[in-house]
This record gives sequence, C-alpha cells and structure tokens, in this order.
Amino acid sequence: MAKAKVIRFPVTERALVQRINRKLAGENEQIRKWRSGQWKGYYFHLDVSHNMLLSESFNDIESFARELGVMEKWETLDESPNE
Repeated sequence: MAKAKVIRFPVTERALVQRINRKLAGENEQIRKWRSGQWKGYYFHLDVSHNMLLSESFNDIESFARELGVMEKWETLDESPNE
C-alpha cells in the first residue's frame, strides 16, 4: 500500500504575523520586523507596555508560531515572493 501524501496548506507571512500578534496581545506583546540596519528583515519580540525587547532578532517565525500554538501541523509558511 502506498504511503499517504501529506497535504500542507500555505499560510502567508503576513497572516502568520497577525496570528502571532493576536495571541500575544493579551500579554501586551508583539513581534515586529526590523525595517533597516544590519537586522533588516528579521523579527523581534517586544513588550509593548514597557517598550522592552524580549528576545533577540530571529528569522524563523514558523517555529515561533508553532511554539505559540497558532500554526497547525498541516500548515506551512508560504515562501513564494510577494507580488
């Protein structure tokens, strides 16, 4: 019997960031993207109420989303370029 093919549904980066920020909103936290400098394109985790950086810059939002429980195992980050 052939092995069943795993179907993964793509989630855009923007949608994933929105899911993460909705989850973190209850704790007055957000993730944001560096817009300039050496960390341009990386994300950072911010405590909004104290304007304090909670984590170093990271680029893998998919694993961060899975840790928070906002991304299911059948979903994957859509890596296609934005149009």
